[in-house]
Amino acid sequence: MYNSKISGLGYYVPENVVTNDGLSKLMDTNDEWIQERTGIKERRHVVKGDGDTTTTMGVKAAKIAIERAGIDKDDIDFIIFATLSPDYYFPGPGVLVQRDLELKRTVGALDVRNQCSGFIYALSVADQFIKTGMYKNILIIGSELHSTGLDMTTRGRAVSVIFGDGAGAAVLTRAEDNSKGILSTHLHSEGQHAEELALIAPGMGSRWVTDIIKDNNPDDESYYPYMNGQFVFKNAVQRFSEVIMEGLKTNNLGVEDIDMLIPHQANLRISQFIQQKFKLTDDKVYNNIMSYGNTTAASIPIALTEAWEKGKIKEGDTVVLAAFGSGFTWGSAIIKW
Repeated sequence: MYNSKISGLGYYVPENVVTNDGLSKLMDTNDEWIQERTGIKERRHVVKGDGDTTTTMGVKAAKIAIERAGIDKDDIDFIIFATLSPDYYFPGPGVLVQRDLELKRTVGALDVRNQCSGFIYALSVADQFIKTGMYKNILIIGSELHSTGLDMTTRGRAVSVIFGDGAGAAVLTRAEDNSKGILSTHLHSEGQHAEELALIAPGMGSRWVTDIIKDNNPDDESYYPYMNGQFVFKNAVQRFSEVIMEGLKTNNLGVEDIDMLIPHQANLRISQFIQQKFKLTDDKVYNNIMSYGNTTAASIPIALTEAWEKGKIKEGDTVVLAAFGSGFTWGSAIIKW
């Protein structure tokens, strides 16, 4: 059986910086209120008309990852695209990436809809494809365009201040050395809490676009994301801890073996809780939610790329990725760099 390793990383965020003070001009909020609850200072939002979409941001990140992997784009065998904010209801952005990168028609494209856990799920699928020998180089993208779908009023501030736009990408490549690369991935779900963090409409089985237009109800909040914040926080800290320990134990590792933990950037308070619980020093946990907000499926690949670019991840390091989000879904990946 083959092993898989991350051979290239890249990320892209829009140039438009939206500060907490900037949001205070749109809704009843302030910098202190937002930072106290989330740790976020600013985030990036696309500017209408500048050409940024979920797909184009993903393509920009992918080009960087492919170049850093030292391969040609025609060496890509498969695409896995994780997002909750596709350009179209269908088709998904995976095929749009194949088109925009002008990849050969033999390349398959898969879309993953696991929200904040999307990149971990995509990484796990890619890892299995490579380990079985089916593919050699897989392009994985996590990209989100949240800003155009948020309720940017006081009514929606509890959710809207959290999210930002951006994309991250990784190339997963076949490796002969089984002692390095993706050691294991671990995936879980608990659908009974699906509506605690969800965007209900438009949906084929609930309220479709025609219903929303027909009702013309300005008080309808079904097409804006809803989050039961305290309930999500409580579940997140529990599941993060469990799935990280699951990954470590599978590989006969302990918390002391972690060289770098990169958690999904949902809320700085969640990351700090996990860091304190595991007694990890600041140099062993990477957070960038302060600058980008929660970019959902893009948050881990953006943070992973930044940490690597800054030299915080070195060859031989044990890197742990972990995520929790809507679904509920959660997962972890243990990597020997």
